[in-house]
Amino acid sequence: MTLLPALHGSGVDRADALRVAGRTLSSEHLQGCANAVADRIRGARAVAVEATPSIEALVGMVGALQAGVPLVPVPPLAPVEERRRILRESGASLCLGATVDGTTLPVIPVDLRQRSWNTHPEAEPTADAVILYTGGAGGTSRGVRISRRAIATGLDLLADAWRWSAEDVLVQRAPLFRAYGLVAGLLGALRVGGRFVHLDRSPATGPVGTIHLAVPHQWARIARDVPGARALSGARILVSGDAPLAPAVNERIRLLTSHTLIQGYGTTETLIAVTGRAGVRGTPGTAGTPLPGVQTRLLGVDGRPVPSDGESVGELSIRGPTLFSGYLGQPDQTPPDEGWHDTGDLATVAPDGCHRIIGRRRADVVHCRDRPVPARQVEEVLLTHPGVHDAAVVGMPHRALGEMIVAYVVAAEGLTAQMLIDHVGRMLSAAHRPRRVHFVAELPRSAQGRVRKSLLIAPG
Repeated sequence: MTLLPALHGSGVDRADALRVAGRTLSSEHLQGCANAVADRIRGARAVAVEATPSIEALVGMVGALQAGVPLVPVPPLAPVEERRRILRESGASLCLGATVDGTTLPVIPVDLRQRSWNTHPEAEPTADAVILYTGGAGGTSRGVRISRRAIATGLDLLADAWRWSAEDVLVQRAPLFRAYGLVAGLLGALRVGGRFVHLDRSPATGPVGTIHLAVPHQWARIARDVPGARALSGARILVSGDAPLAPAVNERIRLLTSHTLIQGYGTTETLIAVTGRAGVRGTPGTAGTPLPGVQTRLLGVDGRPVPSDGESVGELSIRGPTLFSGYLGQPDQTPPDEGWHDTGDLATVAPDGCHRIIGRRRADVVHCRDRPVPARQVEEVLLTHPGVHDAAVVGMPHRALGEMIVAYVVAAEGLTAQMLIDHVGRMLSAAHRPRRVHFVAELPRSAQGRVRKSLLIAPG
């Protein structure tokens, strides 16, 4: 099994195969540079790359995969102690491209002038390809071991679902230390032999591509940028992943682009397991259906399966060929013998198999009058307001309601709580309107960029 066949001479040499921050590499240049990196690191236990959006970082990542050495992408804004923990737990023995702050590991420079045409034997399919860390929204993040076989299988299934070919240009905005940015973005484009473009944070920056991939909070910002959003009408498909997308954001993108966003669902442990299909109009508000070979189940609080009626809520478990191999330092925390991984997310399944992801049981769902309200839907709508820079929604105890919706917002001066409450009320139902809005200077985030809602919910 070859993980990246386009880098083994089986694809067309493209002058702009890789584009990051306005710089490009051809397919041949990328292959030669990645091989030069692989020559120098082959046999290492694992290598770390600071996951900044740069040509050198991406060449280092590809070089690690060419060498068959587990790749450890390090979040560039992680605190020093978190970086040290990631490197210690992962067993990384080298840093590629640049040193990781706070560490003393040897550094192997990535020099784009160095090229090699040596061939490296493909690692075993079960070998670790990457070690990705979970979001850490609820506490300490965990290192997830993902095999070469899981990545290759998942990407082939995605290519079929999205009709993804070597003629496509994938443009993406997701962080390169997350599964969507690294696996579905960079490695997906390289596996099918297409072109890859990584954009900066500005919605109006860069080309459109034929496949445009972003995460929900980025789509919310794109929806506010009318000229930038309308430019995306030239894409073949628009894809949202990593978290549930608010229907109001999806509808605004549809009005501006004439595209209905394809949504995908997965976790670090499962990769993308559920998705919509290119050319198939999905049910609004759903993440689509499982990929071939992937099975899902919903269990109620009593541990029994809930019916697939589109209304009954259960906790989602997944099994299939894209599952992770295990957690670092936790050999007993692999999927059990029967292969089911409990995601911790609540969902519903319709009779046609379409999954609607509500969110994590505690952090992302507010139980108001015994009705589960997805916090992320409210967050995405708040982010469509031009004065809102960041937002997080949690549930707080309420004597009559059970829980009430409380929003924490980073906003421009002059914005009032009532203005935001009314804004949500215009786009969602009355049940989604926040009872309280707190304005804050910034939201607490994990090293992986996820909002730590546990710190907002905690008293004091």
